[in-house]
Amino acid sequence: MGLLDSILGRGRPVRPDLDQLFAVPSTVLTLEAGTGFSPTGLGSVCFAGVEGAAFARVREEVRELLDADTGRGGVPVEFSGDDYGYTWLLSRQASGTEGTASLVNDLHAVNTLLQDGGFGPHLLCSLIGFRDQEDRPLALVYLYKRGTFYPFAPVPGGEERRDSQLELQVRAVLGDDLRVEEDLSRWFPVWAAPGLRTEP
Repeated sequence: MGLLDSILGRGRPVRPDLDQLFAVPSTVLTLEAGTGFSPTGLGSVCFAGVEGAAFARVREEVRELLDADTGRGGVPVEFSGDDYGYTWLLSRQASGTEGTASLVNDLHAVNTLLQDGGFGPHLLCSLIGFRDQEDRPLALVYLYKRGTFYPFAPVPGGEERRDSQLELQVRAVLGDDLRVEEDLSRWFPVWAAPGLRTEP
């Protein structure tokens, strides 16, 4: 950092800490005990759509990496787009605590491949899906550029409403386990996230 940057209070951008994702498996038991939500085995990565041969190559590398176990009964990854022009990659693992570590490994690998391929600025977030016994959805959303998490709890029924009380409850339960985003204005809704679906 140069003298002018110091004087103006500018710093180098902080490199995203993808290893924060590895804190999720150890928080699952805390979340289950405190709220009754269990992991669905669904998780996704969201990034801004990019065109060009370089991105197509990285996207194919992601698919090859995560589809490597389909010959042994694994489920292929799925790419989809939303109404806002973002691309989502959906990964599926076993539901419950046993599949969470594998799911986090998948999400970490996708983020890393895109970051190392020069597409880090296009990464937005990753999420891990949960459900409770009442079939209410919940996601832990990881903000790539912030290295923080926040809970997103859409109200079931198709309307774009969120359960703010549940989100604050989850924040209180996980505050000691995860780096929770303190700025509530950054708790963006992710209505189109495929990781919130209930399909097996």
